[in-house]
Amino acid sequence: MSLETKEPAVPAAPSDFIRDIVAAHVAENIYSRIHTRFPPEPNGYLHIGHAKSICLNFGIAREFGGVCNLRMDDTNPAKEDVEYVDSIQADVNWLIAGWADDKLGLKPKGMTPETVAEEGRRDFYLPAVTQSEIGNRKSEIFEPFYASDYFDQIYDFAEQLVEKGKAFVCDLTPEETDEYRRNGKASPFRDRGVEENLNLFQRMKAGEFTDGSRVLRAKIEVDAANIWMRDPLLYRIKKTEHHHTGAKWCIYPMYDFAHCLSDYIEGITHSICTLEFEVHRPLYDWILESLGLPRPLPHQYEFARLSLGYTVMSKRKLMQLVDEKLVTGWDDPRMPTISGIRRRGVTPEALRNFAYNIGITKYNGLTDVSVLEFAIREDLNKRSLRRLAVLRPIKVVITNYAAGQVEELEAVNNPEDETAGKRKIPFSRELYIEREDFAEVPPPKFFRLKPGGEVRLKYAYIIKCEEVVKDAAGNLVELRCTADLDSKSGGATSNRKVKGTIHWVSAAHAVEAEVRLYDRLFTEAEPDKDGRDFKSVLNPHSLEVVTAKLEPSLKDARPEVRYQFERLAYFALDYDAQPGKLVFNRTITLKDAWAKAAQKS
Repeated sequence: MSLETKEPAVPAAPSDFIRDIVAAHVAENIYSRIHTRFPPEPNGYLHIGHAKSICLNFGIAREFGGVCNLRMDDTNPAKEDVEYVDSIQADVNWLIAGWADDKLGLKPKGMTPETVAEEGRRDFYLPAVTQSEIGNRKSEIFEPFYASDYFDQIYDFAEQLVEKGKAFVCDLTPEETDEYRRNGKASPFRDRGVEENLNLFQRMKAGEFTDGSRVLRAKIEVDAANIWMRDPLLYRIKKTEHHHTGAKWCIYPMYDFAHCLSDYIEGITHSICTLEFEVHRPLYDWILESLGLPRPLPHQYEFARLSLGYTVMSKRKLMQLVDEKLVTGWDDPRMPTISGIRRRGVTPEALRNFAYNIGITKYNGLTDVSVLEFAIREDLNKRSLRRLAVLRPIKVVITNYAAGQVEELEAVNNPEDETAGKRKIPFSRELYIEREDFAEVPPPKFFRLKPGGEVRLKYAYIIKCEEVVKDAAGNLVELRCTADLDSKSGGATSNRKVKGTIHWVSAAHAVEAEVRLYDRLFTEAEPDKDGRDFKSVLNPHSLEVVTAKLEPSLKDARPEVRYQFERLAYFALDYDAQPGKLVFNRTITLKDAWAKAAQKS
């Protein structure tokens, strides 16, 4: 009997305006190979918005026979850290594994595109080396690309702009620079001569000046309609050690300068960015065109970023949640980070199916979180093994069932997958049922257990509640019931019908577990709408921890397997689980309780 379920079918490739452009370029044979990139800044953990970009860039490489580089856009050492580099690699590897990992562009450690080309090597990208050749040593041999690997080249390009009279060293303070650019006013240092600018820029590199005292600016237009073209900054002084280059540099290129040049150095054909960079595109093109570069130039394309209901995806706000300990960390399962989503128990297939097919447009809009939740439920329903678990137990004693007697009943592992087989579950005189499955004074249309009422125990017998036992304080202690011993599920005389069916576990055989019931982190669809403090709408019920009773097979639960606790929700084993201490996370409920509550209200 196999406990693994079949992988859901891979969906057909979506269609959108960017793919249409790439398809036209392929048809016209404009490029020898389509080359995209995913360039996160390592100043935080990746979130679900990045998943959309990952799936777009790697998806295009996958669909058109290309390569997608993973590049750390590490030009701001004050905010970047190796922790974030490591987390980004783990998230990307997890998300694309088995889907587009053969399109992952990595480089031999310590090398750049130029050094590889000089050696005439052919193993520049990981896809050129088979997995069997490298085995588990991939991380020892290959690494992501780093913009910081190109700092020498980028500096040389900056000097070329100075020599062409297209860049100058400016002594305005940061505040003055902002004011001059805002008002379309020329810097008093704009007309410095080439030799003076070269001298000052080289002295900036040598560390002669203090932070913020001088910058290198492009000499484009002081009052351009597009403010990004108003003599933008190219380099600033920042005497901060870099996570990748150490103390080698005290000046660092601005994002706009480094990004387009990194694309060019790596041979990127389609530089796909989110919509806020549309106004940066003229600068992207100006830098590349002004340098008179010999090889074909990359081109930037923009699409609308993902905005998802009941989440925030600003790195600054996510970091605030972490720093103020409003969550347990970047990988808290309530966070919209990829590591949090993974820890919660969402599979890469579910997240890909959502992010890959959500649609690529040129306009911003809010995606209802229920779309993501539907994708998760659809995926988990197909793959999850069914198990019995009681989250808030009350004891049931079946008085007409012999003490010490144990039956093994047959239960289905997954009704969506015949190959998942069946399992045996123990049944005995004393059981646990869910507290909410009993009501002493039941509401109308309550079809679960009540005094004098009957209910079917799933896979087992029909029982009738004969007595409610309470302690001196009036608290419910146990329910004493009788079973119709001729009504066993699947038996020859099991055709007697009752309206309710509930789940249970045998008390003598149950294993105990800490179960973390996660829910949406915010109570409003747009937590930061109209400048509202997003923390004011944190959901106080986003996490509830209970001690649950589980069927005994779950003592061997594995982190890579997904489980449906029948009638309750989908669950996954947490990283905190240890031998003898089970910890499960609720991935998602079986039904959308938020939509139901909204309809009622």
